[in-house]
Amino acid sequence: MSSVANSTSVTPKCALPGTPLALASKGLDACVHCGFCLQACPTYVNLEDENDSPRGRLVLMRRMLEGDIALDDPTAAQHIDRCLGCRACETACPSGVPYGDLLEATRATMAPVRGMPFVARAVLALFKHPRLLRTALVGARVFRATRLPHLLATLLPARLAFPMAMIASTTPAKLRVGSTNAPLHPNIAPSTQPSFTTQAPTVTCLTGCVMSGLFSHVNSATDRVLAHNGFQRRDTRAQGCCGALHAHAGDLESARELARINVAAFEQSGADVIAVNSAGCGAMLKQYGHLLHDDPAWAARAARISACTRDISELLATVGPIPGTASVALRVTHDPPCHQMHAQRVVSPPLAVLQAIPGLTLVPLEDADQCCGSAGIYNLVEPDTSDAVLAPKLARIAESGADWVATGNPGCMMQIGAGLLRTGSRARVVHPIELLDASYEHET
Repeated sequence: MSSVANSTSVTPKCALPGTPLALASKGLDACVHCGFCLQACPTYVNLEDENDSPRGRLVLMRRMLEGDIALDDPTAAQHIDRCLGCRACETACPSGVPYGDLLEATRATMAPVRGMPFVARAVLALFKHPRLLRTALVGARVFRATRLPHLLATLLPARLAFPMAMIASTTPAKLRVGSTNAPLHPNIAPSTQPSFTTQAPTVTCLTGCVMSGLFSHVNSATDRVLAHNGFQRRDTRAQGCCGALHAHAGDLESARELARINVAAFEQSGADVIAVNSAGCGAMLKQYGHLLHDDPAWAARAARISACTRDISELLATVGPIPGTASVALRVTHDPPCHQMHAQRVVSPPLAVLQAIPGLTLVPLEDADQCCGSAGIYNLVEPDTSDAVLAPKLARIAESGADWVATGNPGCMMQIGAGLLRTGSRARVVHPIELLDASYEHET
């Protein structure tokens, strides 16, 4: 009996000392297995397997850490791979389990042993090399301009058609703008000046990889909206990929390399604030302090960059934003990106942006807090599960009767946009900043 008592009082065994999972293992102790995360998890909701829930995956992580499950065990790996990393479980968790950090640490611990799928390796390598990435994105824009993606999205088998639909969905939105002096949302007071009491803050923007390559029209709209709201814009020319895709896939070293490049670049800009119009990238920049916390040369510098990063809607909410005057008479529903709602905890600012647009009818979206299934490169490496998660999202959009779906992340825009095109829906996807910019377009 005494040996049993003694065995239960010692520190749990660790078969993986010094690994990312071991270093993050304290987070596992916070889980009390209450189950509040289950209904928040899109893979559990759609696959109905406890192993595909946050609680189940935490058990798998613990067993790998203690040596009961091998790092290359194919069944355990499947359940870890199926996680979208949406972090909705963190919002639901009453115990504050840092699930996103644990997931990235687990994947980083598993990767050297089991490797990564070829598609994942290829995409991550592409995003790590700016010249190759720029070339690929230029090719994608040229291909998009031919309108072939729209045609092939309807002709090819589903697995090949979906990537075509994703490219087609990046085509700039054509928004109808009506008369000026249209009525505002009742919660918004008319204003034509930003609310700065001192000199306007300087702002620089993360231009992003996919945002600059396929959504340059959103970046242009962002610049115009910031200027209209009184911000002084500064360029950051040496910036690169934020590293989010690499961190989520478990390639933490590449993520750290890319983070250091961006920290140095944004320091040189001298701007007060870094505005980000891509929710996933914004969440990553806000995590730079954590990502580089054990690097003496970069920890404090990274923490400062994280502290001055703001989602574009979050930044605009500090000044209103200034309402538009041109009517954008559209029925719009808002689908908040997971890394905006759950990772950054930015919830009301995007709605403030939409409510500042005259003529716009904002309709609710049921289960808006559920993931769309994009999750970086997830829809490329786990297409079947991605499709299963996307299906209820498309159904809820159809039920809303909206003509447009506003969402602030390029992956979500492409995932939902492709789904809408493939199902023949008349609804299309737009970034909230594009809508606000359209309401400013005809002001005198």
